[in-house]
This record gives sequence, C-alpha cells and structure tokens, in this order.
Amino acid sequence: MKHPDWYPAWRDEAFDELKAKNTRLRDFRLGSWSRYDYDLTAGTLLFSEEGVVKVAAEIQVAGTTSVRANNWLWAWANSNLPGEVLDDAKRVRSFGEENGIDELAQAYVTDTDHLEALGWGLTGATVRICDALGAYRPPSVQGGLYLILKTINWAN
Repeated sequence: MKHPDWYPAWRDEAFDELKAKNTRLRDFRLGSWSRYDYDLTAGTLLFSEEGVVKVAAEIQVAGTTSVRANNWLWAWANSNLPGEVLDDAKRVRSFGEENGIDELAQAYVTDTDHLEALGWGLTGATVRICDALGAYRPPSVQGGLYLILKTINWAN
C-alpha cells in the first residue's frame, strides 16, 4: 500500500501514544467491570457492576476486524453502522486522502498474520488524528469492534 516515507514511524508513535493514553485511563478499570453495554446510535459505552452503571463514555467507531475475512473495515465504509459514530473515521479517511496514505483512505486493509495488531495500529492512528482520550475493544472471539473514547466519566 502506498504511503509517504514518514508514515510508518508516525503510525508507530500513534500506537505508543494510544498505549500511554489507555494507561492513563486505568483508574476507570475498563476491562474489569462485570458488564459493558454500547449503544452506537447514542454513541455511548457503559460499564456496570450488579446492575449499576459505574463508568460512562462517549464513543466513535474506528473500525472492525474480521477473522473470517482477515481484514480491517473502516467504520466510514461499514453500512451497518449508524452515522452518529462515524465522524472520527471520516476525519481519518480525509487525512489519508490528503497525505496519500492508502490504508487510511481505502475501505479495507488486509493483514492475515497480525489482525489484532493491525486493528490496534489503525485505532491508534484514529486516536491521534482525532485527539481522542483512548480506545476500547469489547471482548470478542470472531474479530473486534474498535471504539474511540471521546469522553469518559464516573457515573453519578
């Protein structure tokens, strides 16, 4: 895939930034609550314990990975997603088009050997371009839904 010379290092830095941002979110214990629920139309992600919401986040969708198809699909190209959660992915596509970065501007990206790393790498690029707080991927066996955290707060 076509990209400028600076892009591979930029993407690696974006992934490192994502890891640091997610570490700063550790106090919210995102992976440890007994339940999570997301509402893509409302653009929310809720974490709860014993029926009580503990943490609430506003989200956007970066994209999805598919083990069956061995690819990444950008949210802006996924007709199954509501428009309310696509703004950040559309910004990434524009950035890719303006800078000649195919993997940010084309609907699908394939990487049969490292699909999860691909998902997190492209999510890191999204977080960097859109200045998000971090990212979350709900647990899944068949692939992944990569959510961008725009805001996050303790529930009342």
